[in-house]
Amino acid sequence: MEATFLQSFLTTLEQWPVWYRIAFVALCLCVAWIVERAWPLFKLPYASWWTHARTNLSLLFTTMVIGLVFAGLIVGIIDWGASAQFGLLYWFELPLWTELLIALLVLDLMAQYIVHVLLHKIPWMWRLHIVHHSDTKVDATTGTRHHPADYLFREIFALLAIFILGLPLAFYLLYRFITIAFTYFIHANIKLPKVLDKTLSWVFVSPDMHKFHHHRDLPWTDTNYGGILSVWDRLFGTFTYENTESLRYGINVLDDSTSENLAYQLALPFKADSAKLRS
Repeated sequence: MEATFLQSFLTTLEQWPVWYRIAFVALCLCVAWIVERAWPLFKLPYASWWTHARTNLSLLFTTMVIGLVFAGLIVGIIDWGASAQFGLLYWFELPLWTELLIALLVLDLMAQYIVHVLLHKIPWMWRLHIVHHSDTKVDATTGTRHHPADYLFREIFALLAIFILGLPLAFYLLYRFITIAFTYFIHANIKLPKVLDKTLSWVFVSPDMHKFHHHRDLPWTDTNYGGILSVWDRLFGTFTYENTESLRYGINVLDDSTSENLAYQLALPFKADSAKLRS
């Protein structure tokens, strides 16, 4: 019964039209906006909320374009894997729910945690990722703030995970929907009850936990890399959990006034002084 229900759900997910997926993004973002206005963590110093959101949502548009391009590659890899029976999930006979769990774990590890660590530790990749960290007013829209080349690397690692595992399309789509929901949840300027937030952080990335990743100073910036699960940070020693009252967002060697300048942010990875942005 459970396997039949899960299979039916996954089949339905595969049949969703593109506009359903776009509507899901909009719904998650709108819910996050409502919640962060009802229970804000900080009173963010917006000169104009729309000016801030416009920069981040413009970058969302570029990631959606890249996502559409990669959709064709992903479908091609999935179809090839199915015809060749290539991938770990084809080589071992496992219950459907077990395969799905393995898929979500591996995707979260490779396409969230590992690539995120690399974006911080490899200098030329950090040049791309600083655009995400340069936001001085972290809220739900910050989750959409990625330089196009930064997002490109994330998609490449997701594609690699799909190739290794031999994932069906439904598994990848479910993972993508979960990451969208978590992205807006953990970036939203929301204040959960401390007990709830800390309890969530034992297994999942919580809003307070991720806010430390956006601290303008090291070593806080190089902690809490997880996207969905906090277990990777705990396992690899990159987890931290402190009091959010001392948080200040942004990059400590970057002029805060550039945070909402879209042209500046797109050019930032290619500026000569961006190599210094690890102080």
